[in-house]
Amino acid sequence: MTIPFYKYHGTGNDFILIDNRTALFPKSNARAVAQLCHRNFGIGADGLILLEENFPGQYSMVYYNSDGNLSSMCGNGGRCFVAFAKKLGLIDQEMNFEAPDGPHFAQYTAQGEIALQMKSVSEVAVHPDYVFLNTGSPHHVQVVTELAAYPVNKAGAAIRYGELYGSAGSNVNFVEPISANTFAVRTYERGVENETLSCGTGVTAVAIAMHKLQHTTATAVELHTPGGNLTVSFIEIDGTYQEVLLTGPAQFVFSGELSIPE
Repeated sequence: MTIPFYKYHGTGNDFILIDNRTALFPKSNARAVAQLCHRNFGIGADGLILLEENFPGQYSMVYYNSDGNLSSMCGNGGRCFVAFAKKLGLIDQEMNFEAPDGPHFAQYTAQGEIALQMKSVSEVAVHPDYVFLNTGSPHHVQVVTELAAYPVNKAGAAIRYGELYGSAGSNVNFVEPISANTFAVRTYERGVENETLSCGTGVTAVAIAMHKLQHTTATAVELHTPGGNLTVSFIEIDGTYQEVLLTGPAQFVFSGELSIPE
């Protein structure tokens, strides 16, 4: 069986997108998803996203990590999902949709980027050496020095698989300040089990954590990832971070037809 697919990336975080409004994709076949995402034996991607229609005009984003398992929210994937919906002619400049962590709204900016509304965050757990919070996916945030040379995969895996987060694990972000409102970020992603070039929920977590720790007073924070730059803005009211927006590019790469393994 062959199904059309589209490849997108958001600051280097890349995804296979499939229009599944006709429900042809074998959603329970984790092996097939993992094979399609494999960079040597498949298309290659950090994840796979299905666009589905709950009822006319109401769309949902179904997200799989590259290991083939259903996962929590993906911010870069969410922006790519919106760009994909626009390419299919389903939307114009804005979109409401359902994602793994609930409803989201997104719109195109004047610069052609996509501003995606993320969930509000009321719980930010500050520990002596790190911060933990959930921005649609769980994130460990840790400030380090000499980030460019930091052993992200080794240190990230040790935290992700360590006793701190149990069997569920956590995404792990390493951060280095650049200026008063700019931070460099590298992320180890669970489900990919590797460093990715960018992580949308991760940079969102970093921006909020840096504000919580008073490393910045800015409410619009610039995040530099290996795959490109993103902006996270928010308002903070009585310790709750609201109107959280993740803004950045979502770019079409190529399209084709894929063969679904039986």
